[in-house]
Amino acid sequence: MSNKKLITAALPYANGPVHIGHLAGVYIPADVYARFERRLGNDVAFICGSDEHGIPITIRAKKEGVTPQDIVDQYHEIIKKSFSDLGISFDEYSRTTDKKHYEVSQDFFKTLYDNGKFTEEVSEQYFDEQANEFLADRYIVGTCPNCGNDNAYGDQCEKCGSTLSPSELINPKSMLSGNIPVLKPTKNWYLPLNDYENFLNEWIIEGHKNDWKPNVYGQVKSWLNDGLKPRAMTRDLNWGVPVPLPDADGKVLYVWFDAPIGYISFTQQWAEKNGKNWKDYWQNPESDLIHFIGKDNIVFHCIIFPAMMKAHGDYIMPTNVPAFEFLNLENDKISTSRNWAVWANEYVEEFPGQQDVLRYALLSSAPETKDNNFTWKDFQTKNNSELVGIFGNFINRVVVLIHKYYDGVVPNGEVNATELNEVSKSAKEIHEFLEKFEFRNALTALMNLARFGNQYLQTEEPWKTIKDNPEKAAQSLFVGAQIAVGLAQLCEPFMPFSSEKLLNMFNVQKMNWNDVENAKVLIESGHKINEASLLFSKIEDDVIEAQIQKLENTKQNNKKTNPNAKPMKEEISFDDFSKIDLRIGTILEAEKVEKADKLLKLKVDTGIDVRTVVSGIAESFSPEELIGKQVMVLVNLAPRKIRGIESQGMLLLTSKPDAKLSFVTPDDSVENGIDVG
Repeated sequence: MSNKKLITAALPYANGPVHIGHLAGVYIPADVYARFERRLGNDVAFICGSDEHGIPITIRAKKEGVTPQDIVDQYHEIIKKSFSDLGISFDEYSRTTDKKHYEVSQDFFKTLYDNGKFTEEVSEQYFDEQANEFLADRYIVGTCPNCGNDNAYGDQCEKCGSTLSPSELINPKSMLSGNIPVLKPTKNWYLPLNDYENFLNEWIIEGHKNDWKPNVYGQVKSWLNDGLKPRAMTRDLNWGVPVPLPDADGKVLYVWFDAPIGYISFTQQWAEKNGKNWKDYWQNPESDLIHFIGKDNIVFHCIIFPAMMKAHGDYIMPTNVPAFEFLNLENDKISTSRNWAVWANEYVEEFPGQQDVLRYALLSSAPETKDNNFTWKDFQTKNNSELVGIFGNFINRVVVLIHKYYDGVVPNGEVNATELNEVSKSAKEIHEFLEKFEFRNALTALMNLARFGNQYLQTEEPWKTIKDNPEKAAQSLFVGAQIAVGLAQLCEPFMPFSSEKLLNMFNVQKMNWNDVENAKVLIESGHKINEASLLFSKIEDDVIEAQIQKLENTKQNNKKTNPNAKPMKEEISFDDFSKIDLRIGTILEAEKVEKADKLLKLKVDTGIDVRTVVSGIAESFSPEELIGKQVMVLVNLAPRKIRGIESQGMLLLTSKPDAKLSFVTPDDSVENGIDVG
């Protein structure tokens, strides 16, 4: 394999923060791999950026009453900071609204257009006459033909999971105006993917049947077996990269055309800053291109983007696309719309200084070949039992004992001891696993070295042998120091913050990975180390219970049929309820209360009497429109004076979305005094 490594991570949509599903399925494994390749001495470009075009962003902007640019500006910064806070070591993190990206994307499109790679097709698409624009699939809602869901989108029914086209919806409506859209002809440019079937079959199905992950290979094979069709590379939208043709007003590049080109434009930005030639990474057959993605992006990175690059003619194909499956949360699918997620930015705030705990927990549960699950209890166990109880415990024992018996100086030891081979063995195992993208196995190999260190100290018992066999005690702590420094070196791709603490603790520098594999002695006798510092701390039950309760609150909120409904008040008994006396009454008179803009003085016939009720409804109703209106009255409420007027009851009303009030009234006219209940 080449020493040039171009590593990309799927571009996150800038319409919300990143969550643990994104981290476990793409960004942390990609970072581990990039850090590892750097440690091998390879020339690494680790590239990513925010995907700032596409329908989800425009939908969010419309909901919040702001522009798409406002949305992407907000979330680009949140996402970028989250990655930095968690130690994701991108060499370049850019954005698709950058001027450079527009130039590169348009140039790529123009090259394909000039070389006759596109076909022009006119098709009928839904158009909103009131909004005066064509409707993307997500802007059309209607009844699902499969399950009857009245809120199915033009591309998918989220209730039954069916993939749809707008023409299949029953009673389609525009999300922009609520009107029924009309079909209108429009021209777009298509890439005939079917022209690249032979190339894709030869390159992937024949060329990568032995080295690509089964989940990736299987999905690509299924797509190719079904046959590929031309796919539109432009859209009728007003948010995106404009199509660089004179007859393409109101059209932008399809988001899945411009987004992967972001890898190229971002690499160019990085190269310009660092005195590199970007073509050495994208157009050099000796360069390795690795895409880290989730399984929902396989078709785009293994079929559409390679077809685009093949059509262009100047680009290399990816060496591997190690796509991950999905991570669930507490046995339920992570959902941004339901707020069922652990958000990266919130974790960093709520668990300060514990970034590596999340990295470790997510890597140990990484959904490499099938969906996996994250629970807060498992997170706590991994921290308390493994990081604190095994890893941290071993490091602390070594450092404390060397300071206690040797004033912080590594004692003399036998360099030919067989135990010293364990570090080299672990380094080679981790190396082999990471080259095969087996991150969980690599992490297990790392922890097994810490387990070996604990077992070794427990067997040697230097705290006992120091009294009657000081040479043996020195030997065991010399070996312990080698293992500890080995852990400091080898844990860096997985837990970079902890590695930095350990390197400082042992007063050593970061080494090349191959040197760790080949060296028996990583820290010399006579080397002065620093005092022990806390590497990991126990996470208490109350901290975990607070996170579980946070999710429970989300679950309860998701049960609401009206997300704006206020929480239920304190529970009452049936006896409490039976004391309430609600009657139907009719308003006989109504007048404004002097010097009170919100109050009306009402005379109400309750059937048992005619009484005065003062009510704060003047901003929603005029006195004239209330005369003769039947209302519900709480008649056994204790009287109280309001602005000097004794009010003898309360009317039942509710508020509408526009904040105006509405009476709770019977459907039909009934006698005054009739009980309600």
